[in-house]
Amino acid sequence: MGVAAGPIRVVVAKPGLDGHDRGAKVIARALRDAGMEVIYTGLHQTPEQIVDTAIQEDADAIGLSILSGAHNTLFAAVLDLLRQRDAEDILVFGGGIIPEDDIAPLKEKGVAAIFTPGATMASVVEWVRENVRQPTEA
Repeated sequence: MGVAAGPIRVVVAKPGLDGHDRGAKVIARALRDAGMEVIYTGLHQTPEQIVDTAIQEDADAIGLSILSGAHNTLFAAVLDLLRQRDAEDILVFGGGIIPEDDIAPLKEKGVAAIFTPGATMASVVEWVRENVRQPTEA
């Protein structure tokens, strides 16, 4: 991908069968209000759909919101697909109901950051700004 011009582009996705998307929408809005381009995929996305969207939209990052307890499986699937599609430069971060004991193993697999309940919108925006490519001025 390289360093693209324009704002940071983030795909915000709700993988799996989890039907609660309030948190994902709040994060999407916070990132958008911070000047990023956000593509919200909607509910019940497969890892394949999420990775396809991220590649098609030339995203810099994917933010996954998972409340269903399937975080280990779904994060791993997205990361594996990014590797298979030669798109490992797309940073993956996430949030939701993720037990503390699962965070370190997820990071070892390649998840860049996990935000649990109580994380502020400012902390998420700041992390994305500091860890995803820096936008170039047009």
